[in-house]
Amino acid sequence: MTFVDLVAGNAVFLDANTLIHHFTLHPRHGAAATALVKRIERLELAGFTSTHILSEVAHRMMTIEASALWGWPFAGIANRLRRHPAEVRRLTAYRQAIDNIPHLQIQVLTIPPALIGAACVISEQTGLLSNDALLVAIMRANGLTKLASEDGDLDRVPGITRYAPA
Repeated sequence: MTFVDLVAGNAVFLDANTLIHHFTLHPRHGAAATALVKRIERLELAGFTSTHILSEVAHRMMTIEASALWGWPFAGIANRLRRHPAEVRRLTAYRQAIDNIPHLQIQVLTIPPALIGAACVISEQTGLLSNDALLVAIMRANGLTKLASEDGDLDRVPGITRYAPA
């Protein structure tokens, strides 16, 4: 299933990679991600994400911008940024992306502490890492079954249908 297979009126949860592809105009998946976001903006689809996904997006956008600005390789970039706080203060794209999300008609779901425990159980059941398991717990808690994500690991979760960019 791909993003174009989502039917008008569907509710879809957006994973970090979908938002990152949209904001960075990813050469392979950017157009599909942007088309999906536009459908949400037009209220053709109901779009959801969560606070922890926003944190993932911000972190990744920081590393992408730093790599582009200073030509730093992605390997070890987070450690390099930790050692160069002055450069971190110069980054702006991550903040613009995060500030823009509510204007895109994407509802941001918050994470009650009990869902952290639910995510641990999901990790034990599925072998997913904690952030992906938390995404599943949030989706389940909010009655969401459709996921826009490039992450094939989520295909092994019963009850969730993943829609890929292409």
